[in-house]
Amino acid sequence: MNLVEYPDRDMMMIDLANHLAGELAEALMTHEHVSFAVPGGSTPGPVFDALCAADLDWSRVSILVGDERRVPADHERSNERMIRARLLTSRAAAANYVSIRPEGDVLPDISNHLPLSVLVVGMGDDMHTASLFPGSPDLEAALAPDAPDLMLVEASDGLEPRVTLSGRVLEEAMSTHVLIAGKDKRDALDRASHATRMEAPIRTVLANATVHWAP
Repeated sequence: MNLVEYPDRDMMMIDLANHLAGELAEALMTHEHVSFAVPGGSTPGPVFDALCAADLDWSRVSILVGDERRVPADHERSNERMIRARLLTSRAAAANYVSIRPEGDVLPDISNHLPLSVLVVGMGDDMHTASLFPGSPDLEAALAPDAPDLMLVEASDGLEPRVTLSGRVLEEAMSTHVLIAGKDKRDALDRASHATRMEAPIRTVLANATVHWAP
């Protein structure tokens, strides 16, 4: 794990956006198409606001979300809604959005987009990432070496069920960035380094990840 600490969140968001633009540009030099998986929630919004204006051939970039609540795409709690509003705009409007939303219980085939070229994930205070939650009855299957690319899981908060990239897909990404902010998440990161993957699912990606943290 490579930990990068910033004095403030604004600097972190701008620096991460620049790093991601550089990695995507490098991947596009050697691949006809690249895949870029991103988190939902409010934290990465400022990164997307900066990244969407990057001078890239976005038409060759496929963007997918690491996990999604099983709500309509225009629902206020939909990760897709936020990504369309803040990332798939400006120059990045030319990118291809790959939905992981199931039709009923039938999950889409995302195998053509794997392994992920660039992955960004967040982490909760409970050390979850994507929708891989400690204590979840679905976690062991989601972390199994032969797990499918996508999995339907129940949410730990008792709200909407979710669909998530499996641990295997997260672990196999070519480049991984973890974005966290605040003392509570810094403390959780420290705890995760001494925990198992079942206790701290974020451990799935930490070995080869760059972690970006600001107070």
